[in-house]
Amino acid sequence: MGQSLWRLVQTKDMERAKTLGELRTSGYVSRLVKDEMRANLITKLRNGERLFAGIVGYDETVIPQLVNAVLARHNLILLGLRGQAKSRIIRQLTELLDEEIPIIAGSEINDNPFAPLSAFGRQQLDLHGDELKIDWVHRENRFVEKLATPDVTIADILGDVDPIKAAKGGHLLSDELTIHFGLLPRANRGIFAINELPDLAGKIQVGLFNIMQEGDVQIKGYPIRLPLDVMLVFSANPEDYTARGKIITPLKDRIGAEIATHYPKDISLGTAITRQEAWTRREGFESFDLEIPDFISEIIEQIAFEARDDQRIDKRSGVSQRFPITVLEIAVSNAERRALVTDEQEIVPRISDIYAALPAMTGKMELEYEGEQIGATRLAKELIKRATGEIFDGFFLGIDFEPTVQWFDEGNKLLLSETASAEECVMLLESVPELIESTLVPLEFGCGEKARLVSACEFVLEGLYAQNKISRNEEGGFESATKARRDRRGLIYEDLTDLDSFN
Repeated sequence: MGQSLWRLVQTKDMERAKTLGELRTSGYVSRLVKDEMRANLITKLRNGERLFAGIVGYDETVIPQLVNAVLARHNLILLGLRGQAKSRIIRQLTELLDEEIPIIAGSEINDNPFAPLSAFGRQQLDLHGDELKIDWVHRENRFVEKLATPDVTIADILGDVDPIKAAKGGHLLSDELTIHFGLLPRANRGIFAINELPDLAGKIQVGLFNIMQEGDVQIKGYPIRLPLDVMLVFSANPEDYTARGKIITPLKDRIGAEIATHYPKDISLGTAITRQEAWTRREGFESFDLEIPDFISEIIEQIAFEARDDQRIDKRSGVSQRFPITVLEIAVSNAERRALVTDEQEIVPRISDIYAALPAMTGKMELEYEGEQIGATRLAKELIKRATGEIFDGFFLGIDFEPTVQWFDEGNKLLLSETASAEECVMLLESVPELIESTLVPLEFGCGEKARLVSACEFVLEGLYAQNKISRNEEGGFESATKARRDRRGLIYEDLTDLDSFN
């Protein structure tokens, strides 16, 4: 039977089968969960359907490896630093499950009506036969996820004896009917995921290995044969292998595929992810015109790239993709605040809005010793400067801003307040020789688009600052780089003179 026809029959089964007898009559065929995922994946591939929607940058690396693992019916682990979409990928594996499957009504472990595992399921089948009532479970309810922490117990994962069940049912504590099943048995006929696997205690990892290998568990010393039908998926951070724990060798050996995730390979992929994930289209924006210039998006992404390469930032911890996402959200928020204060309709983020996002950067960088010495805020400002210089070279290579630099060298200063309207800023920018004219050369808009013009001109000024042609003070104003260096030397000299006088 073709896959599309088979799925059509399954849908009809769901509409009419309420007892085991009706299910038998319908011709429903039960499959192991890994066979089910494999068959549905083959159908998607043949139909040219997109796999793992919303996952950007993995089309040539991670996704093909995931496909191979599912086709091979392997348990798998996603290995990568934080913010690399591991959890999202794991949760999207449910799309490879059938929309619904039948279970014995009231079963805690999704008992297959044709071959129940639990004592309860077998008892119900013996008692009712073809009149056994069945329920249908949606694919979303066949996914069980657990974050591994040191306090997780074997009872949480596998189960424990429930004295209340024993007392109410009049059972011996050794009776299987007294078991309160843990998360793994409840994931039977579905997907069981454990995040940060190395944090799981060794004895619990042994329990996982045992049930994967032998299909049996021991609860309070009572051996129970429980050959679960489950797809096991794990995630881990590479540093966890040494920093907090490790995956025991027998369990690691039973994991069929170890798939390494990664950060975006280039700026274009990074900006695509950030634009997709960042919350920028907000309630109440209907009355505003939001535009995020390409150079702003690229600078924000380049900051993350610079941070990942900086020796003062811990590479084992990584710089999450959440870093540029939150920076963009704060930058848009600061531009939104300016539009509300100035009563402007256009929201166009500027470089100053990126500086306003410093609180979103400092908390997402784990610093090495040298980084701690200078502080997260100063380091983040250096990253903004370097990132702006990198993107500036790509936009304005070969364009001469010498008249602009000369104007600052003559002692002139320029302060563009982050709360100043675009019209006010343009009036100030017009006093800088050839700045506006030179800025518009590579950009596709005109002088009339004031909000975009201010953002672009501030980008140029920051780019010149990155090239050390002009200086940027703590208030965000621009001035002569030569004068700024001279002033700093003067301050140092004055400090030394004061020290001599004191002596």
